[in-house]
Amino acid sequence: MVKLILREGESIQEALRRFRKLVERSGIKKEMRRREYYEKPSEIKRRARLRAERRARRQQQLASM
Repeated sequence: MVKLILREGESIQEALRRFRKLVERSGIKKEMRRREYYEKPSEIKRRARLRAERRARRQQQLASM
């Protein structure tokens, strides 16, 4: 959960800008987009497998340098 405490004399625009940064860094926006539509379990597994393959390929490339 993101909490934003307003600073002394802070404008609404500054507070809103800080809030957006906090939300972005916390990953809430990314999670909302991911949950926006139902995803079949097979699609979740496929995405995880592809992510693992990319990670392994990247590790191999770094190890060979």
